[in-house]
Amino acid sequence: MLLLTAFLLGLIGSLAHCAGMCGPLAMALPVVGTSARSFTLGRAACNLGRICTYCLLGVVFGLVGKTALLAGIQRWVSIALGVVLLAGLIASRRLALSRPVMLLIERLKSRMSFLLRRRSFLSLAGLGLLNGLLPCGLVYVACAGAAAAGGVLGGAAYMAAFGAGTLPMMLGIGLSGRLVPLSFRLKLRRALPVSVFLLASLLILRGMALNIPFLSPDLSSDKPACCQK
Repeated sequence: MLLLTAFLLGLIGSLAHCAGMCGPLAMALPVVGTSARSFTLGRAACNLGRICTYCLLGVVFGLVGKTALLAGIQRWVSIALGVVLLAGLIASRRLALSRPVMLLIERLKSRMSFLLRRRSFLSLAGLGLLNGLLPCGLVYVACAGAAAAGGVLGGAAYMAAFGAGTLPMMLGIGLSGRLVPLSFRLKLRRALPVSVFLLASLLILRGMALNIPFLSPDLSSDKPACCQK
């Protein structure tokens, strides 16, 4: 259920958000070779790099969730993440980026500009890796889900599912060179809060440990191996 939510979050989010934010970059990718096959492989390499970055973020946030599990506080972390997502959804305010974050963005853009001038599959994959590190509220929401996915592998799988959801739109833009019409994106944008609400509700439900298989397992019974007899 959690992986399905991640996929739907990526799918709906990419239609409503990524098409406008990352679409121009997808269309500006350099062309490698002269055949249709090399053109397609180049776009696929960029998207593969982006999803790899998402998986690495999933490992990091999955480790955070695993640490919380070993400390016996995963329930409260899951509930807290869900509450934060709901609060952010209700507030819907854009926070000003701090100077360190702005400096990081400038460095990423500088590196991406360098890679855009090169024409190789490796440079396209590198662009995808860096693209996955750019600040994005949708990715932050997915990372919150990865933290509650049950560990390193669970976090990586969650972010892989999220990345797979974004693939049809981002790859389609790169191949077609066209953005989704604004009117269509505005309609789909209404569905994005629903996805965030669903994920937040699942996190809170999971943290409540109601002993419901898959939806709300009894996390209180999970103990570190060293504490089990």
